[in-house]
Amino acid sequence: MDGFAAIDFTLAREVLQRGIAAVYVVAFLSSAAQFRALLGEEGLLPAPRLLEWVRSGTRARGRMLHPTVFRWWRYTDRRLLAVCGAGGAVAAALVFGLPQLGPPWVPMLCFLFVWLAYMSIVSLGQTFYGFGWEMLLLEAGFLAAFLGSADQPPPTVVIVLLWWLLFRLEFGAGMIKIRGGREWRDLSALTYHHETQPLPGPLSRQAHLLPRWFHELEVLGNHFAQLVVPWFLFAPLLGVWIPWPGFAWIGTIAAGIVIATQLWLVATGNFAWLNVITIVLGFSAVSIPGSGAPADVPLYWLLITGAVAAMYVVLSWPALRNLAARRQLMNASFNRWNLANAYGAFGTVTKRRVEYIIEGTAAADPDDPGAVWLEYGFRGKPGDIRRIPPQVAPYHLRLDWLMWFLPLGRSLEDWFTRFVVRLLEADPRMLRLLRHDPFDGSRPAWVRVHAYHYRFTTRAEHRVSGAVWHRTLEGEVLGPVRSPASG
Repeated sequence: MDGFAAIDFTLAREVLQRGIAAVYVVAFLSSAAQFRALLGEEGLLPAPRLLEWVRSGTRARGRMLHPTVFRWWRYTDRRLLAVCGAGGAVAAALVFGLPQLGPPWVPMLCFLFVWLAYMSIVSLGQTFYGFGWEMLLLEAGFLAAFLGSADQPPPTVVIVLLWWLLFRLEFGAGMIKIRGGREWRDLSALTYHHETQPLPGPLSRQAHLLPRWFHELEVLGNHFAQLVVPWFLFAPLLGVWIPWPGFAWIGTIAAGIVIATQLWLVATGNFAWLNVITIVLGFSAVSIPGSGAPADVPLYWLLITGAVAAMYVVLSWPALRNLAARRQLMNASFNRWNLANAYGAFGTVTKRRVEYIIEGTAAADPDDPGAVWLEYGFRGKPGDIRRIPPQVAPYHLRLDWLMWFLPLGRSLEDWFTRFVVRLLEADPRMLRLLRHDPFDGSRPAWVRVHAYHYRFTTRAEHRVSGAVWHRTLEGEVLGPVRSPASG
């Protein structure tokens, strides 16, 4: 680093700007495909109803909603698609590096547009957008806006702010685990997690079947990567005052460890874009000495980035205090703009996997012993015991993710009962979210929901049956029910 300019971090800037923008493209595509069915005008949790509730309430109610253009621009499904299309197009231009060819304020405005467009969607997302990687993407997009353009090195203060974001993300997750379930302290967490995680991937079963000693090493490696390594991300700062090139390499090695651990998570699970964006943020600490040349940074740009840094010093106090708190918050935002957030995941690990399986029948009498019940298939979540879990990340299957949470609650969520009604009605938008509709667009007469205990088959069981999962019926959750319109 050279004072105000991080001259050795030009590669880091390229990866950050293009990588974050690429994740935004995926996020807008995900919203365009799923938002209308889940949250649109006729969705399970209609966004217009939320906006009406905010408008008809007190000022405090209005502060509960993060900024969104739809508060002033009446929501319609077509306008939602317009926001997704515009945001995705600008994000794609950033991926190709076109705005970065102009002065620094051009990519700044483009990233801020993408950030505000996606925040307008997340603000209406309710439980379907209640994931930590949504606020992570928003914060990363905001900071990427101030990395500058291709003809000058990135500002030092912005690179440091990205280290601070990665630190909160990794160290916060590590502290959540240490303070959370005993399984993280007795090193048993990953003997369960590969099997019970929300959406397993193609290699999750193989990872689960590894010996116990390997899983214990995984946990130790996780604690090292999240509790120790993040501190070394800031090592290059010492190089500003002490002319020793080793500080830069320390930061790069720390980044490499973070990236390596995230690649293992990519290989063994599906966590939407959480791991991908963490990998991208890891490159913020990758420096290549001598790769950049000093260049004049415009005064106005120094003032803008300095103001952003000063604002972050103020905004970061609640997040810093949260890291030291005994009752640490996980994935919490302390301001309406989703900046300087608290992050963390899987403070406890589920030890048994229970899946809700939805079935329908065309039989007039659901109690008829001859009634044939057919199973609905989801794109990502386990169902068919012979199906290898697919790789879907960094794409986010919101319905599948929330299906994992249902057995953990004490009662069925309102959105789920509405979802069952939409299946009875054979709602085309809802059916498009599924992998398999056993009735090919026709209405079933009845629908029911059963709970099954799922576990990965052993190697011996797999050789005999070819099945990936073994499941055991635990009981009826709902039904049989029929559409209210059926009488």
